[in-house]
Amino acid sequence: MDFENELAGHRSYLLRFARLQLRNDTWAEDAVSETLLAALSKPQSFGNRSQLKTWLVGILKHKVLDLFRHHAREVCLDNDDASADELDNLVFKADGHFAQTPSDWGNPEQDLNSRQFFQIMEACTEKLPAMLGRVFLMREWLELSSDDICKELGLTPTNLYVQLHRARLRLRECLELNWFGHAKETS
Repeated sequence: MDFENELAGHRSYLLRFARLQLRNDTWAEDAVSETLLAALSKPQSFGNRSQLKTWLVGILKHKVLDLFRHHAREVCLDNDDASADELDNLVFKADGHFAQTPSDWGNPEQDLNSRQFFQIMEACTEKLPAMLGRVFLMREWLELSSDDICKELGLTPTNLYVQLHRARLRLRECLELNWFGHAKETS
């Protein structure tokens, strides 16, 4: 298989990754196209030091960040404070303790190796409101520092912490419903 066909084989994965991060199909298409063009223009920089997919995702991360910077004024930062407060009230008591003890998650390390787990995690991430999904993915998938995210999105560190907390709460709830709760029922 030649290099161009190998690149084309990873296009759908790259597009899913970009859509999750950007929440805009046009921007995602642009990022993936620029990623593939960059890879095609300098195939010698690949050098088989990693898997092709890993190398392409590394390029894509930079393209996504470039698009964030380019479209910074166009990004819709919806504020979902009311529904997030309702979620906090459902999950926690007034004293800060869990309203209901979290379910047993079994062996999360083993689940991380499961393709099905990642499909459910991706679906849960897609369900997050745009802002929560964006800050979560920037922090956890793109591995940006808190300072960089605050600067990029115009957030205060406290607001970023609150947004990440809410995103993690929603992801936890979604994973408990769709993965960990389901695994418990089948055992």
